[in-house]
Parts: sequence; structure tokens; C-alpha cells
Amino acid sequence: MRVLCISDTVAPELDDPASSESFGQFDFIISCGDLPPEYLSRLSHRFNTPLYYVKGNHDIRYNHAPPMGCVNVHGRIIRHNSVKILGLEGSRWYNGGPYQYTEPQMRAILRGLRIRLWLNKGVDIIISHSPPRYIHDREDQCHKGFEIFNKAIKRYGPRYFLHGHIHASFKKDSERISTVGETKIINCYSYYIFEHNEHEAD
Repeated sequence: MRVLCISDTVAPELDDPASSESFGQFDFIISCGDLPPEYLSRLSHRFNTPLYYVKGNHDIRYNHAPPMGCVNVHGRIIRHNSVKILGLEGSRWYNGGPYQYTEPQMRAILRGLRIRLWLNKGVDIIISHSPPRYIHDREDQCHKGFEIFNKAIKRYGPRYFLHGHIHASFKKDSERISTVGETKIINCYSYYIFEHNEHEAD
């Protein structure tokens, strides 16, 4: 299974129909937030594949113009074939804007998902806008990660924790990846492509 992950900035090479042909096909696309809704719609249509997304702290336009043909997975567990995906939107609270959460608020969201997580025997992929605390995050209030995400990784052991929010340049893909136990934590800033063995997710 081939997955395209996007976040925070439009990648010209993906957005150009001529150059995007060289990327081939994807089984699905994941957006970790802070992207124009039209961009998500274009990519889903261009690659003719499902797109699952969470909102970032700047995605206020999604209220009146959500990305067409795309699926908001915040606070939900969905399945793409046998792959189980959980979405968690937004950033840490910093100025009272939309899609900002305190640590107790994010903890409450995950607490409300416990039964579904138990029934689904965990998840394979967690999509978030923010990173876990002390992994890829920063020390200003807006860009601190959530501590509860570390506990979720330890408890549910997803194969991938995908996030955006932290703008960074990477000389090679390995610089955007950290590993905790069996979980790869990936900063999807701009875009990242990975291969997933779906049969291992059973």
C-alpha cells in the first residue's frame, strides 16, 4: 500500500498536473492540516484516490468550504481496507482561536475513544496536526506537542503517527522520522510518501 502524506505548505510538484504524473498512484492520501481545502480536493481528484484529513489550527475556511470529496477523520476511527486510521485535529491552545486544545481537552477526546479503540484492537495510523510532546515539537506555546499523544503511542502501538505543524527542511527523509517502540513518528511537512504492508495490519 502506497500512501502520500501532506501538511502545512502546498508542494508545487504535487500541484502541477504535468509534474504530478511522475508520482504514480497512491492507495490513499493523508493531510495533517493547515492546507487550502481546494488543494486537498485537487489532489484527491488528480490521483483518483481517497483523501483523509484533520484540520490544523489555521484551517478556519474548512467550516464554510470543506475539501470536496475528502473525509474528515477527527475524533473518528475509520478503515481503509484493513488499515485502521484515527484522526486528531488542531494544536495546543495559545490564543483562543479555533482548533486549539488544552492538554486536558485533548486527553478527554482520546478518553472518549477508548471503547472504540478497544473494540478495534488499536489502530495502525494516527493522523494529527500536532506532534507528541518532546518529539519534533518546539517550546513556544503554539508548537508544543501533546503529552497524551505519547501515552497513546505507548498504549496502542500504531505503526505510524503522522503529524504536521512543525515547519522544517529535511535534506533526507530519515531526518523527519523518529521511532518509539514499533511506531514511526513522521513530520509530514510539505509531503512524504511511504509504503505500508497492509497484511501486517491485521
